[in-house]
Amino acid sequence: MKIIKTFTAAFTLAALATAAQAAEERFITIGTGGQTGVYYVVGQSICRLVNRDTAETGIKCTAPSTGGSVANVNAIQAGDMTMGVAQSDIQHHAYNGSSEDFAGDKKFEDIRAVFSVHPEPFTVVARKDANIGSFDDLKGKRVNVGNPGSGQRATMEVVLDAKGWSMNDFSLASELKPAEQSAALGDNKVDAIVYTVGHPNGSIQEATSTVEANLVPVNGPEIDKLVEDNPFYAKAIIPGGMYAGNDDDVETFGVKATFVTSADVPDDVVYEVVKAVFDNFDRFKGLHPAFANLEPEAMVNEGNSAPLHPGAEKYYREQGWLQ
Repeated sequence: MKIIKTFTAAFTLAALATAAQAAEERFITIGTGGQTGVYYVVGQSICRLVNRDTAETGIKCTAPSTGGSVANVNAIQAGDMTMGVAQSDIQHHAYNGSSEDFAGDKKFEDIRAVFSVHPEPFTVVARKDANIGSFDDLKGKRVNVGNPGSGQRATMEVVLDAKGWSMNDFSLASELKPAEQSAALGDNKVDAIVYTVGHPNGSIQEATSTVEANLVPVNGPEIDKLVEDNPFYAKAIIPGGMYAGNDDDVETFGVKATFVTSADVPDDVVYEVVKAVFDNFDRFKGLHPAFANLEPEAMVNEGNSAPLHPGAEKYYREQGWLQ
């Protein structure tokens, strides 16, 4: 009987400890993008590293597929997501209320930068039989401009505005998601697709391997002015030889992917997420080719236009990456 009582007491203590641990668990959700894009890999990679330390930190992380940059920022603002991936221009516009997506009461002054990630060239891919050799050749063509809420849709609208165009300049402006657009190109439902994305990218590889297709330069005086006037844009090169049938470098411009959150998220949660990434940085870099050239100090100091979250700032100061 004594043994039974001891076992029962031990079991009760274990149950109480488990209950206490469960009460301390905190769940965070990271907004990503389409499953064929690098944003999805970013979110999944961060969660993988965070969840390695759940027993110690109590933080559990999920990273579902979402509509992309604008959708992620809106979800963070609404309190539906904890963190998310967003283009550097979207971060800027959200914080400053300087675009239609974030005008008026949609301005998000409490958005906070955590770190920047990989460069993202604005990428245009066209069927070779559509004879599209430059961005201007897209006029009158069937173009997938991206789903509402996505970063590529927002960037496409910026480019159209810079050139004095509208969606009416295309014979068709479809709104397919990244996971759908490559198949549409191959099935001859569109002549060209756009994607603001890190390279190499699975969706672009699918497009160029299922149909003869060429990457289209996005350059000229309007793009030069766009880059000159907006510090969150930069000229970019998509290296030749990365995709089938595209042996030459292609000029374009682009943004950086950034990782953002809200000022309302507790400092210790953000600190633990940042710590999970940078304490395991070599592992993180190995999770996608687009991460191969990342450098911690650049991720902290480049591409972020909103204030750093204090939890992230604490870790970076400990590492000597901020003065």
